Amino acid sequence: MSDQESRESYGSDDKTFEENNEEILLETAENDMGNKEPEIEAEKRFTSPIMTKFERAKILGIRAQQISMSAPIMVEYGDETDPVEIAKKELKEKKTPLIVLRRLPDNTYEKWAVKDLINFYD
Repeated sequence: MSDQESRESYGSDDKTFEENNEEILLETAENDMGNKEPEIEAEKRFTSPIMTKFERAKILGIRAQQISMSAPIMVEYGDETDPVEIAKKELKEKKTPLIVLRRLPDNTYEKWAVKDLINFYD
């Protein structure tokens, strides 16, 4: 197999991957924006009120990005300028203005305010 043939075959596989990836992204975008799945009421929640380390990482990342783009800061931050440290302080003081959606196997979801979740990872 020549270099040209290998590049062409690689390119065709790459294109197929891109097409499949676009389909997945479109489905996800439609599900998040267009199709509203039923929400479980707060008093009938199934999942644990304990924040996972993955939720914590995503919350801190999203909130730090918001802060770096001049979103209002919910805590007194003094001389601190690092958005990640400010986001950690907001999380510790339970003032992070985000909601965690936990999707369940039956296509329903639970909404948890970050202030309602217990964080063991500080």
